[in-house]
Amino acid sequence: MNYSKFDMGKIIAIVNQKGGVGKTTTAVNLSAYLAHLGKQVLLIDVDPQANATSGLGLDHRNLEAGIYESLVGNKPVFEIIKRTVQSGLQIAPATLALAGAGIEMVTLDNREFRLSQILEDVKKDFDYIIIDGPPSLGLLTVNSLVAADEVLIPIQSEYYALEGLSQLLETISLVQNNLKPNLGIMGAVITMFDRRNKLSESVLKELYQYFPNRIFRSVIPRSVRLAEAPSYGRSILHYNPKSKGGRAYEGLAREVMSLEK
Repeated sequence: MNYSKFDMGKIIAIVNQKGGVGKTTTAVNLSAYLAHLGKQVLLIDVDPQANATSGLGLDHRNLEAGIYESLVGNKPVFEIIKRTVQSGLQIAPATLALAGAGIEMVTLDNREFRLSQILEDVKKDFDYIIIDGPPSLGLLTVNSLVAADEVLIPIQSEYYALEGLSQLLETISLVQNNLKPNLGIMGAVITMFDRRNKLSESVLKELYQYFPNRIFRSVIPRSVRLAEAPSYGRSILHYNPKSKGGRAYEGLAREVMSLEK
């Protein structure tokens, strides 16, 4: 695996084919805190569930266009980008139409490169582009990986959390070998961590075998406040920044920024 140093102006794909691991929570809150710390950030919602879109206060059911129209319909991505309540944070939202994109893209030319190509038009306008990929290893995830400079993998610190991790790393390796040789692995971030649970500690130890060079020090706790925030269409920054979850995501954002140096 290729572990690379992070430089300014790169694209980060947050991926894990296992659902319920805090992937979207990490995408939304990392994006919010990077913007809070002075960066220009674009969040790309490539998950047909559109949780990142609704988590930032947009009703995906009523949007006229989203990332689907760019991936499949060739609509310039800057035409579908929406501002959020967070200064410096914009989003390319998902709509209901995205559910069929994986099938429709199969017959398109350069199908693995669609997202990478459309982001070329806006890449220069942002310090960070964060991609919230779907919980699968299908064509949308492959597009997310090919478009990215680095991959951030959220890992839930619970039983079965490591199930499928080898398959995900194999997919990343295939992308590196066949589609994107310079794709790097930023590393793993531990989510839903409960220090009272001995199992969480054992999962953490096992993770170091997979990622000996990059486990983020910022550990995301299991948190009621983090779970509540999306129902209000807010990141934890705007819902309860002083909570343990808020402090953890601010720490993660600072760690990501430190990799620029």
